Amino acid sequence: MSDKSHSKSNYQRNILDNLNTSVVLLNADLHIEYINPASENLFQISSRQAAGAKLDKIILVEQAFKSRLLYAINNFHPISEHEACITLPDGREIIVDYALNPLQLADQQMQLILEISHMDRHIRIAREEKLLSEQSATRNLVRGMAHEIKNPLGGLRGAAQLLERELPSEDLREYTQIIIGEADRLQSLVDRMLGPNNLPKKRNINIHQVLEHVRQLIQVELTEDDHIDFTLDYDPSLPEIMADSDMMIQAILNITGNAVQALAGNGEITYKTRPLRHFTIGHTHHRLVLQTDIIDNGPGIVTELQEHIFFPMVTGRAEGTGLGLSIAQSIINQHGGLIKMSSHPGKTIFTIYLPLEYAHG
Repeated sequence: MSDKSHSKSNYQRNILDNLNTSVVLLNADLHIEYINPASENLFQISSRQAAGAKLDKIILVEQAFKSRLLYAINNFHPISEHEACITLPDGREIIVDYALNPLQLADQQMQLILEISHMDRHIRIAREEKLLSEQSATRNLVRGMAHEIKNPLGGLRGAAQLLERELPSEDLREYTQIIIGEADRLQSLVDRMLGPNNLPKKRNINIHQVLEHVRQLIQVELTEDDHIDFTLDYDPSLPEIMADSDMMIQAILNITGNAVQALAGNGEITYKTRPLRHFTIGHTHHRLVLQTDIIDNGPGIVTELQEHIFFPMVTGRAEGTGLGLSIAQSIINQHGGLIKMSSHPGKTIFTIYLPLEYAHG
């Protein structure tokens, strides 16, 4: 191949590497010649593992789908299908739009380009945008309410202090102390509802050091009667991320603390980290994202709470304030990220997405 042809090939490959759409290049025998990073992310396989393998390495090829592939190649005819259900080797079913486009360059064998748009991904993005919008609206509402509450609280506390000085009996001052104490408690609650007010003090940190710190904090608090095990599934190749270490500890501690309470002294918590390439958080596309999963095998979160779990004052526990997850979401949002949750009996997953391009910035 000439230098000019090689340069053109690299240019074309760079274009494919930066597409959000999954692209799979097949030869006439339906063997994989190339997959782009979006396909690596969708099928959870590296391009090196996929190269030369049959298509069923990444997709279970049913007869009807195989017939369309062969028809497109043999008749040099493009084919497209909307909202098709395809099955992955691990059994997952996903809804996709796909297009088959035959390709034959000079002096080369027939090839087939399979383009896949993951519809589940579009649905996920729409839900994330809705969640981010709701979180923003909720924060604005809470801040407005907090301002209206704090002013009369300050006046109430001040009046109780003035009254206390005028009371002739220590017994009567017991009542003013109750007023002052309750005012302080409400002030503290309002401050917690507002969440972190300071801007993150970002520096390069290792997410695994943060997770290990939280794990140690949790384990110190466990009693001899508790039987909670931690499973660690870390990807050591992850780069550092630019973040506020203390805020990250607080967010992960809030989520892990909820998991410990859900397990009621018996169960397993898993920390899992992975990189994601070409991933969208809300409406923003990122070349590289850190995914951190906090998983517990507890009873799960009741369905009625799941849609509102990140809102302030939403809790499934009588003694809970419902602020921990709201604060965690606010912290992660301040870092350009998002927390998502999925739950059913036996498995609850809180997933933190953080852009990695902030690192070394």
